Amino acid sequence: MLQQKMTNFRWTICVLLFFATTINYLDRQVLSLTWDEFIKPEFHWDESHYGTIASTFMFVYAVGMLFAGRFIDWLGTKKGYLWAIGIWSAGACLHALCGIVTEKWVGMSSAAELAAATGSVVVVLATVSMYSFLVARCILALGEAGNFPAAIKVTAEYFPKKDRAFATSIFNAGASIGALIAPVSIPLLAKYWGWEMSFIIIGALGFIWMGFWVFMYSSPQQSRFVNKHELAYIEQDNTELPPETDEETVEKKMSFWQCFTYRQTWSFAIGKFLTDGVWWFFLFWTPSYLNTQFSIKTTDPLGMGLIFTLYAITMLSLYGGKLPTIFINRSGLDPYAARMKAMLIFAFFPLLVLLAQPLGTISPWFPVVFIGIGCAAHQSWSANIFTTVSDMFPKTAIASITGIGGMAGAAGSMIVQKGAGNLFVYADIIEMEFMGFTGKPAGYFIIFCICSVSYLVGWCIMKALVPRYKVIELD
Repeated sequence: MLQQKMTNFRWTICVLLFFATTINYLDRQVLSLTWDEFIKPEFHWDESHYGTIASTFMFVYAVGMLFAGRFIDWLGTKKGYLWAIGIWSAGACLHALCGIVTEKWVGMSSAAELAAATGSVVVVLATVSMYSFLVARCILALGEAGNFPAAIKVTAEYFPKKDRAFATSIFNAGASIGALIAPVSIPLLAKYWGWEMSFIIIGALGFIWMGFWVFMYSSPQQSRFVNKHELAYIEQDNTELPPETDEETVEKKMSFWQCFTYRQTWSFAIGKFLTDGVWWFFLFWTPSYLNTQFSIKTTDPLGMGLIFTLYAITMLSLYGGKLPTIFINRSGLDPYAARMKAMLIFAFFPLLVLLAQPLGTISPWFPVVFIGIGCAAHQSWSANIFTTVSDMFPKTAIASITGIGGMAGAAGSMIVQKGAGNLFVYADIIEMEFMGFTGKPAGYFIIFCICSVSYLVGWCIMKALVPRYKVIELD
């Protein structure tokens, strides 16, 4: 009798997580790729309007992350993920109604009439449209807050510790793929079908994904697609538990407030707070940066090529998730030590962003390449910092801790988005000078400097809080 081969359904689940994250990032990028060229002229926005919308999104996302993890731990992975993607897909589609709401409020009947408005009515329609987008953006943020807590929890369910960073880097690459697809699809949808349809079409993808999730996901112990050999591989870490640890102890719940009593929680949260804003800044502001500094629009072939190249470089992050596994296999390092070693390496690459503005005077390709390397380093860092949670916390607390860290990251991002928007307007008004640049380019250079050193600062604080690997066991 032939021995049954091990199934590999865990990688199918990883692919599902990848597509969910891809859709997640497509939905949040529609606004950044349409506001400067299509929405801004129609509603008479400036950078402060967009900065307010972006920072409010991050605030709601932060609050949502705090409770999304707890919600998913309580409701269960399958139902929790369905609720999350259903809410964010509905929120994405609702953006398309913002123009209609604004037209009705100010008593106009077309986008052309809005764009041609002058005088005091401009302030009214800019304000009304901004708040309309804020409502849709808040719904999107509440749903999207559930993506990473759910995905990290699923990864902990389906992968042993040694494979989790690699699996996380694969599904986390969905962020890069979403960002890669977005510039070659969304501006064209907006150009030929209207910016409203770009929100509806991209938003509808989430509802399609929900059908696959309902059919394919269940816990590995209950899945009809996982045989006993794969289940044994998935559960191999259980042999590391002390003999007196029984199933009842493993399944004990960690209270919400108890989560904050561990240094590991604060290490993860601070690492996210200091670095997430870098990724979000480049995600939200790069199209506007190219238009501001180089007069390159997202619908121009060059604009699409530049943004596509940026996120193509980001795909190098797939190796970032594999690096700790190599360290573990070759040197026998524990998971935390291997991840921190890898994260230190990744923390040096964003320093290249310091060269973006100086060399941008030669060609726009230089800042795009350096920003792309910085984004690749961020995604590699992100895959590993997420996995430090599943390395040290029990499975019943993973989504909650991930949510707390996600909240901290979103809070840091909110500060960056609002600060950047106000800085660019202020720098333009007073013609600010910084390192040889004047106006908005000077403002961008200041933000680039902050982004470049955030990872090294974050790593040092994390290492000081949790110097060595320590698994948390509930009494």
